[in-house]
Amino acid sequence: MDVAARLITTRAPRNPEGLVLVLHGGGSRRDSTMVSPAQLSVLRMVPIARRIARAGRGRLAVVRLLNSVRGWDTRHTPVDDVRWALRELSEQRGAALPTCLVGHSLGGRAALLAGGAPEVRSVVALNPWVQTTDRVELAERRTLVVHGTEDRVADPGKSAVLADEMARTTPVGYLRVTGGRHAMLRHRCVFERAAADFATATLLGAAVTGPVADLLEGERVVTV
Repeated sequence: MDVAARLITTRAPRNPEGLVLVLHGGGSRRDSTMVSPAQLSVLRMVPIARRIARAGRGRLAVVRLLNSVRGWDTRHTPVDDVRWALRELSEQRGAALPTCLVGHSLGGRAALLAGGAPEVRSVVALNPWVQTTDRVELAERRTLVVHGTEDRVADPGKSAVLADEMARTTPVGYLRVTGGRHAMLRHRCVFERAAADFATATLLGAAVTGPVADLLEGERVVTV
């Protein structure tokens, strides 16, 4: 039986100016294992979604996507779920809102690969699990890649190479988190703040400080 993707609302203002869609990671599985709301890869995105909602000050709708199945295969990938979620959210409101995709691990990969949708204005990829064969075309959409130097699951070298390739056509910044690991438990505030700052700056024009501000002002790579 096919399992449908699901949406979980973190913040739903009456008249939001923008939307942030938060995408979880998760290990690959050979079978079509259903995503549980209680699995760690899903739960670790809850504080990030809440941080973005607080930073949005009632101006941003924030929604988490639960993928239809775990992992990534050739038949159905998280990119398909992201595209479904964008259509569903547009239909619910009657129109598409300017959107920021925020994803971790394979959710970061999905955010990058699905980020060419017309309503997407910006993308945040946290410790993205990318491959050397990925071709990301985001045109002028602002993009932030945040990667811990001690990530042993998703290779930070691959995400750095991808960011360099994207920089030919896309305004992309790379935030290197010294000592950061894949689960984002170490230095979690850095990951959370980066996502919130970038989303509010790119969707609302909010003033931010720190490393994200440096990247938005033109720095290509910043290390914290």
